[in-house]
This record gives sequence, C-alpha cells and structure tokens, in this order.
Amino acid sequence: QVHLVESGGGLVQAGGSLRLSCLASMRTFSYYAMGWFRQAPGKEREFVVGITWADEPHYADSVKGRFTISRDNAKNTVYLQMDSLKPGGPAVYYCAVPSRSGATLPESYDYWGQGPQVTVSS
Repeated sequence: QVHLVESGGGLVQAGGSLRLSCLASMRTFSYYAMGWFRQAPGKEREFVVGITWADEPHYADSVKGRFTISRDNAKNTVYLQMDSLKPGGPAVYYCAVPSRSGATLPESYDYWGQGPQVTVSS
C-alpha cells in the first residue's frame, strides 16, 4: 500500500510563493512518476504538474513559468514550488501516483494524498 503525506499548505497573498511537499512511502520511490492536482470547491480535480521517474516535468499551461516540480529520491519526496500565485478561493492540492508516466487525467492515478488547502488572497 502506498501512502502519501503532503505538507506546506496555507494562506498566502497574491503574487507570493508557497512550497508543498509530498512524502511517499514506496521503497522504490525513484522508479515512480508523481503528480500534483488541485481541486476548488464545486469544481473538478485539475491536473497541475507531473514528473517522470527520469525527472522530466510536464506542466499544465495554467501554471507554466510559475510553478516548479522537483523530487528528492533520497528523501522519498516530491515538491511543488508555487510562485506568482494568483488570487482565488481555497483549493486542495493533491499529490498522486500515476499508473503510467505522463498521465494528466485523475483516473490515471492510483494513489492520492489527503491534500493541503491553499488559499491565495487578493
């Protein structure tokens, strides 16, 4: 069983930055692709960014140039650095493990964390 524990959410002003972390339980973490999604109340879960086992990122157009994904295999952790945040209501950010590298649809992800909430104030 895979367990994902995210941390780093909170309230931030528009234009500010926030870094999320996701600690994964897999012993062979370096072999796994990882991804981040977000979901606002009443909206569908939205792909944000993924990273392959080879450390190749792929971003949603909405976050390109502002968000950066990275991984530290020695710490079994994937990070999401969010800069130039835009104002908006609360959204839960989920760390997830896909069944195949490069996937962008939620149904292609097998394991999910609980998700920290991020709110960007104007």
